[in-house]
Amino acid sequence: MWLNLNFLSWLVLIVGAIHCQAYVHHTFVVKETPYTRLCSTKNILTVNGQFPGPALHVHQGDTIFVDVHNQGNFNITIHWHGVKQPRYPWSDGPEYITQCPIQPGGRFRQKIIFSTEIGTLWWHAHSEWWRATVHGAIIIHPKEGSRYPFPLPHAEVPIIFGEWWKQDILAIYDETIFTGGAPNVSDAYTINGQPGVLYPCSKPDTFKLKVDHGKTYLLRLINSAVMDILFFAIAKHNVTVVGTDGSYTKPLESSYVTISPGQTIDVLLKANQKFDHYYMAARAYSAAPGVAYDNTTTTALLEYNGNYTPSSPPSLPNNLPYFNNTNASVSFTSSLRSLADKNHPVSVPINITKRLFFVISVNTFPCPNNSCAGPNGTRLATSVNNISFVNPYIDILQAYYGHVNGVFGTNFPDFPPYLFNFTAEDLPLYLETPRHGTKVKILKFNTTVELVFQGTTLVGGNDHPMHLHGYSFYVVGMGLGNFDKDKDPLRYNLVDPPFMNTIAVPLDGWTAIRFRANNPGVWFLHCHFDRHMTWGMDMAFVVKNGKGRKAHILPPPPDMPPC
Repeated sequence: MWLNLNFLSWLVLIVGAIHCQAYVHHTFVVKETPYTRLCSTKNILTVNGQFPGPALHVHQGDTIFVDVHNQGNFNITIHWHGVKQPRYPWSDGPEYITQCPIQPGGRFRQKIIFSTEIGTLWWHAHSEWWRATVHGAIIIHPKEGSRYPFPLPHAEVPIIFGEWWKQDILAIYDETIFTGGAPNVSDAYTINGQPGVLYPCSKPDTFKLKVDHGKTYLLRLINSAVMDILFFAIAKHNVTVVGTDGSYTKPLESSYVTISPGQTIDVLLKANQKFDHYYMAARAYSAAPGVAYDNTTTTALLEYNGNYTPSSPPSLPNNLPYFNNTNASVSFTSSLRSLADKNHPVSVPINITKRLFFVISVNTFPCPNNSCAGPNGTRLATSVNNISFVNPYIDILQAYYGHVNGVFGTNFPDFPPYLFNFTAEDLPLYLETPRHGTKVKILKFNTTVELVFQGTTLVGGNDHPMHLHGYSFYVVGMGLGNFDKDKDPLRYNLVDPPFMNTIAVPLDGWTAIRFRANNPGVWFLHCHFDRHMTWGMDMAFVVKNGKGRKAHILPPPPDMPPC
């Protein structure tokens, strides 16, 4: 019997080892690294010393492991943005939602489970504002033997938009928390880590994309900016959108792109113009009244290969929308459609069993003696349905899974406590003050959800790029002004709406999404402007287990970071 037990144990170990070898392992070392931009050098937090960080290449349906070693001096978490992580929220990454942070000197092996995602996603830090420099691309190739639903491009190039501050990002964060005011705007935008020729000391290192005339290139656009939605264009070239947020779209030709923080957009670029050099450029879309923004422009170069004398200077895009062009922003986003063919079907929930109406607002809290840096001496805040989210002392997932009482409330409201003219010009001041809370919305497994986000003009209003973890959702409607529950649903697109994980709720407008709650776990919902997330525009869904083991949360790994 002793021999048999030992033989079985040995056999289990061998089979387990063989099974583990089927997975690809990566190592992420988080550490401070000196980088020089805008004529000065500072230490930034990086992964493996790279800015942007290393790209992960996988195939649809893969599972990989990433060993995250924190060799920095600050707590950190890593989120795999847009990866649904079916039944496995333990590696999702948002601090105090699904894990406690990885402390300095600590490590965490994160299991990343890919399922239906295809195209481009990204990873980034999800604690404080470290994602300003801790981020990188995730390239999800088709399964072996499968093809793109568009002609095979000559080359594929990640184009990552970011922001750069001369000041340390932690100092920006700490000052924002301390003063209660708005953060300092960035000193530059970047393309693949470089500001470009319009900034001092930046011309020699400008990112260059060299192309052959007549060939087609797949540009994988990622907006990693911390604070701003961006417009992007290429001088004298159109692009064709073929994917967004890890899902294919119907081809959409456009002279510009609107891309929100957190969002990814795949575009095809045909190198069909005369031999020359052309600027690619990105700048902010920021139409909110009174909200400061970085009004600079980042550039990269598109250079045709060949023997010729390039124009000097190269052409700048003349089709880049102006910073406050809300119509351009909404028009682009509302033109996106799912591919919706026989190989890529859509499954829009039709029979809705849970309707949610989330009012998302910029708010204020009073300060003693009007001593804060917000409007009229207040402290800036944000809210969802008048609740400004507060991080708990341990993560919500651990508390939910371990039945720990007192960590979060389960009565997050389906509707706001006050109904008013959300987009009126003058609103009563009492509406500006929310309540603090750590509350979740409980959903039964397989609930079909319609969620309408409604923006407000409180404290001036703003756009809000909303991101849902653990799911992609169908964007079935969008509009300006107040949502009309009787008229607006009649105009929903239930045939081929885009399938996304991040969607901008337009300034003084609304956006409607639908999804099926078939991924059990704890899943964060938040604005992807980091200042809004920090101020409280967050909540979490708890999706309960379904029937059968295959509809249950998988058990946690043994090395979850301690609280």
